[in-house]
Amino acid sequence: MRTVTYSWLAVVLGVAGAAIGWLGLAGWIAAAVLLASVAMHVAGNAVGTRLREMTDRDLSRVHRWTGSPPPLPQSRPNRLKQRESLGRLVPVSAGIGAACGGITGAMALATLTPSSLAGATLGGLSSAVIGGLIGFLGASFVEIVRMSLRDAIAAERSSAAAER
Repeated sequence: MRTVTYSWLAVVLGVAGAAIGWLGLAGWIAAAVLLASVAMHVAGNAVGTRLREMTDRDLSRVHRWTGSPPPLPQSRPNRLKQRESLGRLVPVSAGIGAACGGITGAMALATLTPSSLAGATLGGLSSAVIGGLIGFLGASFVEIVRMSLRDAIAAERSSAAAER
């Protein structure tokens, strides 16, 4: 390595050490997460490069058809492929989540910490946003699982009826 690279490494390590000393435990956790991220990035690149080099690119040995490839069966369109709203459950549960989060956050800040009315209001608003997001995500997940199960059951029934 060149001297300039060692100098930059020393500067980065010095700044990281100062940040860790200033932030305490949070600095150590941040440094560990950063180090793990870099290590996983390097490991992923190494594995990907190795897999790419080991790949057999001679496709004539794998596929032995002449002319065009065989046709693939066409699937029936289901509701998950269509673009439509998620229904009434999602906005209702997002509103309920926002209300519960806002009330809980504001009450917790007002009673458990020495915060002002403005601080409790702002904290309640922040908690309402997080509660609304959690309600939206939960309801979206439930609605998509419900739709996919309904489509799977309908497909199973139609294939069972076709076999008879």
